[in-house]
Amino acid sequence: VEERDMKDMFLSRALERILSDKELKRSQHSQLRKACQVALGELLPPKANYIEADKYVLPFELACQSKCPRIVSTSLDCLQKLIAYGHITGNAPDSGAPGKRLIDRLVETICNCFQGPQTDEGVQLQIIKALLTTVTSPHIEIHEGTILLTVRTCYNIYLASRNLINQTTAKATLTQMLNVIFTRMENQAVSMSSCCFLSLANLRGSGGGRARQWPWRELCGGRCVYICIYTLFSDKYECVRSLSENTNMIFSFLFNTVYSSVGLDQHSDSEGKVTPTAVRTDTQHLNGVVDDRASVSSTDIMAMQNTQTAARFSHILQKDAFLVFRSLCKLSMKPLADGPPDPKSHELRSKVVSLQLLLSVLQGAGPVFRTHEMFVNAIKQYLCVALSKNGVSSVPEVFELSLAIFLTLLSHFKVHLKMQIEVMDKELHTVSVFHRSLFSSTSDAQCVVDIYVNYDCDLNAANIFERLVNDLSKIAQGRSGQELGMTPLQELSLRKKGLECLVSILKCMVEWSRDLYVNPNLQANLGEGNLPEHLSSRRDSVSSQDSAVSSSVQHDHPEQYEVIKQQKEIIEHGIDLFNKKPKRGVQYLQEQGMLGTSAEDIAQFLHQEERLCTTQVGEFLGENAKFNKEVMYCYVDQLDFCGKDFVSALRTFLEGFRLPGEAQKIDRLMEKFAARYLECNQGQTLFASADTAYVLAYSIIMLTTDLHSPQVKNKMTKEQYIKMNRGINDSKDLPEEYLSSIYDEIAGKKIAMKESKEYSITPKSSKQSVASEKQRRLLYNMEMEQMAKTAKALMEAVSHAQAPFFSATHLEHVRPMFKLAWTPLLAAFSVGLQDCDDQEVASLCLEGIRCAIRIACIFGMQLERDAYIQALARFTLLTASSSITEMKQKNIDTIKTLITVAHTDGNYLGNSWHEILRCISQLELAQLIGTGVKTRYISGVVREQGGSMKSFPTGGEEFIPYGLGTLVGGQDRRQMAHIQESVGETSSQSVVVAVDRIFTGSTRLDGNAIVDFVRWLCAVSMDELASAHQPRMFSLQKIVEISYYNMNRIRLQWSRIWQVIGDHFNKVGCNPNEDVAIFAVDSLRQLSMKFLEKGELANFRFQKDFLRPFEHIMKKNRSPTIRDMVIRCVAQMVNSQAANIRSGWKNIFSVFHQAASDHDETIVELAFQTTGHIVMHTFQQHFAAAIDSFQDAVKCLSEFVCNSAFPDTSMEAIRLIRHCAKYVSDRPQALREYTSDDMNVAPGDRVWVRGWFPILFELSCIINRCKLDIRTRGLTVMFEIMKSYGQTFEKHWWHDLFRIVFRIFDNMKLPEQQTEKTEWMTTTCNHALYAICDVFTQFYEPLSEVLLVDVFAQLQWCVKQDNEQLARSGTNCLENLVIQNGEKFSPEVWDITCACMLEIFQSTSPHALLTWRPAGQEEEVGDGKHMDVEVDSQSQSSFERTLSERGHSQMSTASDEGWRGKPHARKLFAGLLIKCVVQLELIQTIDNIVFYPATSKKEDAENMAAALVEAQAESEQGMYKYLSPQHLFKLLDCLLESHTFAKDFNSNNEQRTALWRAGFKGKSKPNLLKQETSSLACSLRILFRMYSDKRLEEAWPDIQTRLLLVCSEALAYFISLTSESHREAWTSLLLLLLTRTLRLSDDKFKPHASCYYPHLCEMMQFDLIPELRAVLRRFFLRIGSVFHIAAPEMAAARAPAS
Repeated sequence: VEERDMKDMFLSRALERILSDKELKRSQHSQLRKACQVALGELLPPKANYIEADKYVLPFELACQSKCPRIVSTSLDCLQKLIAYGHITGNAPDSGAPGKRLIDRLVETICNCFQGPQTDEGVQLQIIKALLTTVTSPHIEIHEGTILLTVRTCYNIYLASRNLINQTTAKATLTQMLNVIFTRMENQAVSMSSCCFLSLANLRGSGGGRARQWPWRELCGGRCVYICIYTLFSDKYECVRSLSENTNMIFSFLFNTVYSSVGLDQHSDSEGKVTPTAVRTDTQHLNGVVDDRASVSSTDIMAMQNTQTAARFSHILQKDAFLVFRSLCKLSMKPLADGPPDPKSHELRSKVVSLQLLLSVLQGAGPVFRTHEMFVNAIKQYLCVALSKNGVSSVPEVFELSLAIFLTLLSHFKVHLKMQIEVMDKELHTVSVFHRSLFSSTSDAQCVVDIYVNYDCDLNAANIFERLVNDLSKIAQGRSGQELGMTPLQELSLRKKGLECLVSILKCMVEWSRDLYVNPNLQANLGEGNLPEHLSSRRDSVSSQDSAVSSSVQHDHPEQYEVIKQQKEIIEHGIDLFNKKPKRGVQYLQEQGMLGTSAEDIAQFLHQEERLCTTQVGEFLGENAKFNKEVMYCYVDQLDFCGKDFVSALRTFLEGFRLPGEAQKIDRLMEKFAARYLECNQGQTLFASADTAYVLAYSIIMLTTDLHSPQVKNKMTKEQYIKMNRGINDSKDLPEEYLSSIYDEIAGKKIAMKESKEYSITPKSSKQSVASEKQRRLLYNMEMEQMAKTAKALMEAVSHAQAPFFSATHLEHVRPMFKLAWTPLLAAFSVGLQDCDDQEVASLCLEGIRCAIRIACIFGMQLERDAYIQALARFTLLTASSSITEMKQKNIDTIKTLITVAHTDGNYLGNSWHEILRCISQLELAQLIGTGVKTRYISGVVREQGGSMKSFPTGGEEFIPYGLGTLVGGQDRRQMAHIQESVGETSSQSVVVAVDRIFTGSTRLDGNAIVDFVRWLCAVSMDELASAHQPRMFSLQKIVEISYYNMNRIRLQWSRIWQVIGDHFNKVGCNPNEDVAIFAVDSLRQLSMKFLEKGELANFRFQKDFLRPFEHIMKKNRSPTIRDMVIRCVAQMVNSQAANIRSGWKNIFSVFHQAASDHDETIVELAFQTTGHIVMHTFQQHFAAAIDSFQDAVKCLSEFVCNSAFPDTSMEAIRLIRHCAKYVSDRPQALREYTSDDMNVAPGDRVWVRGWFPILFELSCIINRCKLDIRTRGLTVMFEIMKSYGQTFEKHWWHDLFRIVFRIFDNMKLPEQQTEKTEWMTTTCNHALYAICDVFTQFYEPLSEVLLVDVFAQLQWCVKQDNEQLARSGTNCLENLVIQNGEKFSPEVWDITCACMLEIFQSTSPHALLTWRPAGQEEEVGDGKHMDVEVDSQSQSSFERTLSERGHSQMSTASDEGWRGKPHARKLFAGLLIKCVVQLELIQTIDNIVFYPATSKKEDAENMAAALVEAQAESEQGMYKYLSPQHLFKLLDCLLESHTFAKDFNSNNEQRTALWRAGFKGKSKPNLLKQETSSLACSLRILFRMYSDKRLEEAWPDIQTRLLLVCSEALAYFISLTSESHREAWTSLLLLLLTRTLRLSDDKFKPHASCYYPHLCEMMQFDLIPELRAVLRRFFLRIGSVFHIAAPEMAAARAPAS
């Protein structure tokens, strides 16, 4: 009731107001007045609850039609309120117009109130208000034509109204209306889809069931939505995805519902076609804004046909939105008036507002609008075409709006508009402004990557991304400004825009690949934080909704795209080659496998590839070569002329290429065309044969040229043309009307190539400056118009083409994108920084470079990264040669950027650290200058003390190389102040802190990055220190700092870092500048102390690596100061950190080893003190820790010993080595337990390898290297150690040990000065040989098996040397060895021993004495026979005396003086002399071995006494009892051989004389008497001993035979002697023989006496000495008694008397 009352009140008040208006009294309003009265009459007595609507509408309709503004306003106001409060719903049918509703009539009435610009302004406002209420009211529904009418009316009010308020209100209302229309459509779709889901959920819950059981239509209200299908099967609704078996059923049902529901609403047209409802037919509205039906183009009709079957609207609201959208598109395409645009003109305002409204619709577009096929088609067919026209507008506002719309399409609709975007790019690329802003607002990474993937990686699409970047780069470099004739300010603005776009692209790429980036500052310290697990290579969220649709289409594989991109590059290169030389292009493409080899393939390529130069295609097809002709035939055969008229066919033929100029080529082409045309149209033409077609085609070509070429002045007439073609049809004429129609068609439109091709090959206007601004503008407008036409044609052509659009998801796409774009980007940023001082430009360039570095870093693109960093470094001006005074704010900002890059991208910088650290190094120098600390750096000139100027070479290392002069005088002070000001900001707190942060932040770099960082920091440090006159230590200090910071890294990383830093300290520690070296050594000391505090586990080598620089510096730096410092540093480490040192001991001893050989007493003393301390005390406490370097310790001590400058130290060092032996002896367990990774030694041998061997080896080295007193001490200690600790040695250790010991004799192998050699042999060798025998004797048991043969071999070697002293020592040792150990010898050992002696005898026999002949003196030898001079007794006796003492040569008669002139003889005789000595020595040795201690001399003396007194039988002595007969016979052979040799020599007077003459100029000729007698004497002793040995009784007969032979030979020889002195030498021998024979028993005596008897009788004639005569007397007496010659009593009586 209340509602009705309110309605009544509104109605009655409004009617009363209308009636009370004085205008109503006029006659023309009588109908209105009457209607009002009737209505009031109805209202006042309320008859029924419901009032018939028609009755109330009529007065208002009439009121609106009255021309009176007040009445119209009142009427409109009332209607607006009734509609607003829902009193009028208007759903009742309109009785006046069938098929319409009342509300449609009402809206039409309201709209008709607007009569153009003259309409009252109040009425205009009321109309706007009423229409807005109608559209937004929830109580009524208006659709299709009615809703279009409301929009159009508001639109017209906006354009026509002169009142600014009304214009603004109308525009706002339009925006609101569109918002409502499109929002309602989206909301309805959402409500429907939720309704569907409710049903589906029920379906699922009830366990399935058939679809028809569900009241789908009721649920959906008969209207199901396209969008719900999309959302239904998208990833968002997992519940539905699981409905596997029901999916197909639901799908088909929903589609049926969608299609069949269109007809349910009575107001939608029956077929669901998109045809607007006719609302009004009059076209009186301004600016021709007419009904939507008007001017329906062919495109529209095509769209109708396509969409009829393709997609339909699922709800009337969608149709409403579509109609409104299409109207706006068409409004925006209306052309502007000619001439300069007027901002107030209706045309321009109409275009602007339509574009603004379209933009608002697109920006607020919901899912239905974005995905429904009808809307997508509308965008393609209407909006894109509109944009192609408006995109080249010269009106900034239109252009900006077109651009904004395009960008919105790009972000929301790109999936559907692949072809359209390409057309926009291709046709508008000359409008640099289009490109300039293509990305100006796309901070959407998805969009950027999608463009690359869909265009640049598509074989059939243009390279939009590449072209875009290149164009923007040109703009950013300011290269397009002059072409467009801009002012400098405009150009700067344009450059900024270009840079903004480039930076935006880079930011998108960084954003896209951000998941791959690891920020070092978010990692744990010391590089411990691991990189994330293999990062998901795909991006999780895709920004735009539409990509969800496309991403399901195809998986994203970057590798595939890269392959396509490579193929595309090959094709593009091939096309470039073709356009220069077709044959080469074809060949290249075939080689690359991108083009087939058959003629058909090439023909198809020529048809399909639009980028080919049409002229070159024509030339290629027209060539006379066989293959070209084949291609041309295939080319023509691939064209289909069926059902086409002749001119159309010819047009089709010629639109693909430009005809060649040569007549023969045209001839061939036309001939083939004619043949093909007839083939396609057999029996359907007027032509008698192909010839007719051929001639006609030729004539049409000529006609086109004639009519359309500007060069032809007199054009051909139709009659002339008909006449020209007479008789061509097999001698008949073609019909005149046919030829006439051809003429007309050609005159109307020339035959040309495809528009797109023709346009694309028009040469660009030459660069010469156009005369005036007006001309320039004219040309510009013409070009724009041409472009717009082409673009529109292309856009319409592709409006129905379907091209799949893929949405990229993979991170890896950025790599190829950046590879493509990095060079133009770098060019743009470099130029920007170089030639522009604008702060904004600089900051954009720096930001761009920073993003580019980030991308290059993330993808490990080294070349690109290095290029950008180098560019950045160059613009800091820090490393350049330009003066620091040129530094500006942009350079300061560059420095800050560089520092930021170092801070954020440190993990990826690799070799680029070099540039960054160089800059930081120079920055520190700049800060010093800026703060006035170091003025001396400012000039390359330094004043020497003498006052003269000395110029240093200037270069990169000097900060400001070029002369700012010397810093004296007022002017320079001013200059200094200016410099300090210009670089002052480099010293600002923020910069200093940021630089420090790079070094402190080094702990967060990963394991590889820190190594690169350190490596380049060291390189920069080397550059700093290389400065000729002012080395700096900034980087060196930083190295020390980062070493501190990073010392706690895992050992693996730290050892790699230290490898670099240690090597650097090696070099710096050897710097010629002592200050630098001292700093390096001191830093090393501090770092080492800190490092050693950490300690070390067994078998690690970190300390060893860490301390190696000390070694290197000690080895290479000869400065006493530094060497002293190194020693002190190491000593300090030992004193404070001994407990923590493990592998570091090696380095410490190595340093001391270097010091040990120094000549500086303090260095040697200090090093030795510390070494002594280590050996005496540290080893005592930490022996186990130092085992690994025990060998080094001994080696070090050995080096101290060998420093001959300090003998006291040497002796003390030997004592310490002896002390080391004590450690080994006391702690064998420690050595056994020590394991080392580099030693494959059995545990049992570790004591030897790590302990004893080094000590004994070094002692042997000392013996070989040092002077006499030191080496004697060393020798003593060495054998002392053997004797003291030998009982613990294993057998095989002894073997190794004796190899060391025998090294002592190695000196013999080296050629040295004779005096030194002699000293060596007389002292050390003798000492050693005897010591060896002692050791061998002491440890005979273990040594005999292992070493006896070696010892004998060594002794043999000694004896064989041409050195008398050594030979004597060898034989003496052999003798001692056998005498001391013989009783322990086994028969085998005796075999070896005897064999050894035999070998020595044979090898030292001086055979050359008998064979030698002097050169050229053979005749003298013959004379010698007559020179058998008797040697006088005195000289002979003196010679005998010299031979009587053992140890002197029997050849001492040979004087040195006599040999001096004959070096060869001298050498030979010296060797022979030594051999003779050895023979004597050996005879004596055998004698001693067999009979020791009964020596020959002793026995000879006894024999002398025994000559008078009967001797007793001898006792068992010597080695005789241990020798077998075989051994004794072996020795006898040696002795008798020696005796025979001596006897032969002594008998050879001739040879002796020759030798004497050759240089033996002594007092007498040489002889071998001693050898002759001693060898025989020894033999006789052995034989007589064997003959009396009871054990050998069985062998007595053999022995007797041998004895008799030897003795009788000896006696016979004695008798034959002529020289008195010679016989004298035999005295003791005869005594021996006779005495021994006398001792035999009677039965043995008999054979001897009978054998010797004649010889003894002969002897009586010589003058014998009394002793010998006495023995002879006894012999003869014995004969008498034994043979019973004399009476026994007589013999007995004689005996006492004698």
